[in-house]
Amino acid sequence: MDPASRAAELRADLERHNYLYYVLDSPEIDDSAYDRLFQQLVALETADPSLRTTDSPTQRVGAPPVSRFPSHRHRMPMLSLDNAFDEEALRAFDERVRRGLGGVDQVDYFLELKFDGASLSLTYIDDVLSMAATRGDGATGEQVTPNARTVGGIPFRTQTAMLGEAEVRGEVVMFKAVFEELNRDRLARGEQVFANPRNAAAGGLRQLDSRLTAKRRLRFFAYGLGAGPPLASSQSETLARLRKMGFAVHEGARVVRGLSEMLEFISDTQAIRTALPFQIDGVVIKVNDFDLQDALGFTARGPRWAISYKFPAEQVFTRLNRIFAQVGRTGAITPVAELEPVQVGGVMVTRATLHNYEDLARKDVREGDTVIVQRAGDVIPEVVGPVLDKRIGDHPAPSEPTICPECRSELTRRASEVVPRCPNKACPAQVAAKIRHFVTRKAMDIEGLGEKLIDRFLETGLFADVASIYRLREHRDVLIKMERLGEQSVDNLLDGIEESKNRALPHFLFGLGIRGVGDKGAQEIVQELRTLEAIRAADYATFIAIPNVGPATASELQEWFEEPDNQRLLDEMLKLGVAPTEAEGPVSDQFSGQTFVFTGKLEKLAREDAEEIVAKLGGKSSGSVSKLTSFVVAGPGAGSKLTKAESLGVPVLTEDEFLTKLPFPFQGKGAGGESP
Repeated sequence: MDPASRAAELRADLERHNYLYYVLDSPEIDDSAYDRLFQQLVALETADPSLRTTDSPTQRVGAPPVSRFPSHRHRMPMLSLDNAFDEEALRAFDERVRRGLGGVDQVDYFLELKFDGASLSLTYIDDVLSMAATRGDGATGEQVTPNARTVGGIPFRTQTAMLGEAEVRGEVVMFKAVFEELNRDRLARGEQVFANPRNAAAGGLRQLDSRLTAKRRLRFFAYGLGAGPPLASSQSETLARLRKMGFAVHEGARVVRGLSEMLEFISDTQAIRTALPFQIDGVVIKVNDFDLQDALGFTARGPRWAISYKFPAEQVFTRLNRIFAQVGRTGAITPVAELEPVQVGGVMVTRATLHNYEDLARKDVREGDTVIVQRAGDVIPEVVGPVLDKRIGDHPAPSEPTICPECRSELTRRASEVVPRCPNKACPAQVAAKIRHFVTRKAMDIEGLGEKLIDRFLETGLFADVASIYRLREHRDVLIKMERLGEQSVDNLLDGIEESKNRALPHFLFGLGIRGVGDKGAQEIVQELRTLEAIRAADYATFIAIPNVGPATASELQEWFEEPDNQRLLDEMLKLGVAPTEAEGPVSDQFSGQTFVFTGKLEKLAREDAEEIVAKLGGKSSGSVSKLTSFVVAGPGAGSKLTKAESLGVPVLTEDEFLTKLPFPFQGKGAGGESP
């Protein structure tokens, strides 16, 4: 057989075995036999690269690194669902659905496991995988196609026809066994372990080097369609069709009749939750029939035909070995529990928050106690309290520290606060926390500069403050020689740092870590003052006049910008080339004197684009609703802000109604037009 024919035969054979393994869960050969076939194909493609096709199974090993991820505007927003936390909320949902369908007695629901992973959108053109994108903010994600090609359960070419352009959506997860093995390997190499499989999966999807993604051994489960023609008339039939096309679909989903069967399914699923090979945090409930979904439609909050039931936080018992004080970026000193390692919701927990010393005293938690631990919101581990009948010995109640555990400075505390603080701005713990905050996605979004690397740079003297980030290029030769840092990864990091120099001013202001200034607050300050120069020169009266900036935050802003060390820090970053993109002045007074609040998912505009339009038309955007709000623009998934607007009588607009107020025709970027 000639090489081309043999390569084609191997590709077909390997894809069939992938389908048997990932989709049907009934492999015909073991891993070693699969590897032999795989290596035969690799050898043929290496000898003759023209035999390497885009849908070859060898592409699952990853491709050379990329410098950044292009953004992707979803043709149909990837919306979040409303949540239910108890039986009462499910009963209310069922009643609303039946009432919306004319008072029918019972409805067929399709119940699916709520995977605890990372959402992914897959675009297929004429049956071939063309593009993969993360959820992002629901409206705009990142293109991660090379990484998606390494994920099990994603076919490069569908088994049956999907002509034209179609979008398949699903969840990328990491199996628990893979997660535990990954963390064992990282510990052996002296690297920081991952907090949970969800973080490991999401981080894997955003690796600039897809060969690293491949090592995470991620899995994909399809849960539906996005933009494109329907495949069937119901959710259950759609998933059955997707499975035949080659997508992994979890077999645990099923159709139930009415509320009683819904509750029974949820109870059964909760009972087997910990035995599943991957993490879930609830059950998704959807009206099964698509015609009935269309009849129910959407509210501004989301679809009337679906809801997400969230499992209660899992609680476990373990021993509390030590209570220590942790120093935050603003100098806040908070107690943290060091625990005997314990699995909570499939995650190995060794530390948990105790919130503050007042709460610690109220709960009467002591070292040596057997304590109840849960993951707050199924994410942050916290100590609920002690199991008093298991208390052994008479350990003293922990006392609030008076000296910083890191720099030994005397702590201070304002009368209005429950948290003591270290006043030393040069405290090593504060410096480390400030740098970690500065590089986060909502701040300067510097890819590749993680906590472990920041700690290494602090230890070696490369970092002394956030300005040190922009001096790293001067030390390129030193970086390349550091253990576990190659030339390519160093250059990617330095390129990311260079790109961050022109990050928008609100992100830069948020990244400075000023107490009381969140990402929304930073946007409002920039919208009002417009330039970094104006912000640096502002006083208390100027800050307090900004909508939603209260007295405490205004004082913190004034104090921060009056501090000579902070002014020197800003001057140094500017000299190093940091030039945040400042807000442009208005081009019209169309919205002069008007304040808009955007809530829920916008389908034609990204939230930041909508706020930019308002600013250019002389108006203001706010993150909160008050009597002074002119309009609330509500999309699917809107929540408390919409409720408050309705209670205050603030006019509520749909996105389309907002667009009709613009003094120009809006086409949208996806339609070939540019938003102003």
